[in-house]
Amino acid sequence: MALVLIAWTAAGPVRAHHSFAAEYDADLHGTLRGEIVDVQFVNPHVRYRIQAELDGGSLEEWELQTHNVRTMVRMGWTAETIEVGDRIEVSGALGRNGVRKLSMDSVVLADGTRFEPRGGEVADAYTTSEINADPNRSYGVVTNSYPVDITGLWDNTYRFRLTVDDLEPKPTPFTPEGRAAFEANDNWRDPSKSCRSGGLPRLFGSPTNMEILDVGEYYLITQANRPRRIWMDGRTAPPPGSAPSPTGFSIGRWEGEVFVIETTHLEPGWLDGSGLPMAGEGTRLVETYTISEDRLSMERRMTIHDPYYTEPLVRVRGSARNDDLQFVLDPGCDPRGYYRDLQQQDLIEALWEN
Repeated sequence: MALVLIAWTAAGPVRAHHSFAAEYDADLHGTLRGEIVDVQFVNPHVRYRIQAELDGGSLEEWELQTHNVRTMVRMGWTAETIEVGDRIEVSGALGRNGVRKLSMDSVVLADGTRFEPRGGEVADAYTTSEINADPNRSYGVVTNSYPVDITGLWDNTYRFRLTVDDLEPKPTPFTPEGRAAFEANDNWRDPSKSCRSGGLPRLFGSPTNMEILDVGEYYLITQANRPRRIWMDGRTAPPPGSAPSPTGFSIGRWEGEVFVIETTHLEPGWLDGSGLPMAGEGTRLVETYTISEDRLSMERRMTIHDPYYTEPLVRVRGSARNDDLQFVLDPGCDPRGYYRDLQQQDLIEALWEN
């Protein structure tokens, strides 16, 4: 039989991007065999279409989904790993409500090569605890008399944590308005799924590489194709009439050897892939960058002050120098899979109504 449904009695591998449970049933596992008819090696998720061979010789087209491009590349995957015309066997959790989609746990190619995009190697693709840098190297030219040089390239996989359920304290201290907003945040409304910016709190938590430049009046921080200006010239507000944005308006200062960034004028958004809401109006983000004694790593801490919560929320990340690091722009994002999902789930009309 080409399509096999198996009830899982134990929890499967951890799924972290967006809300896995909203799209897939972790207790319903399937195996498909057939020919690949389409490859979309693009963000926000790498996707394939397979003509699955069912009992009796009939064919049924299914969508296969896995991680974003950066994660797949870290795992050694390329756009040529699976190509149109390849015959494969693929297993994973099935889509909810009978939607013909599968989250790829393991893949076996025609030559017997096996990949496990949702297996144990995922953790290795996301995080590292090593520093590959020379303590005697100069990492930038400080144009201002700042106490620490934070310019250059930083590897944000260092001591990375997945940006789902990583905010402290717990349980989440909602206000009544915040809880109502959270419960109204359906998974399919996640901004990042339709290739819109996930906003600064999620960008801060991302494992994507970061470049910091000191250009005089401001620091320029670029991460995941998104530049941020951290103004250092004494201004306290954006120009009159400026609209809120996903990364807001940021000012910076040094407190001893700790760099502090305060950000306001943010659009409403999500704090993580589970749908924790951010009000936007009244939100204030405070980041601290504390560099290590050897100057090769730093702890980044974000404190989120938001009207939807009765006390601040905190997210912590690490960054490290890496002499082999190259700053590569993300390959862009294709929203077609998102709209196809909505069509399959009869949610297109709901999208236009909102």
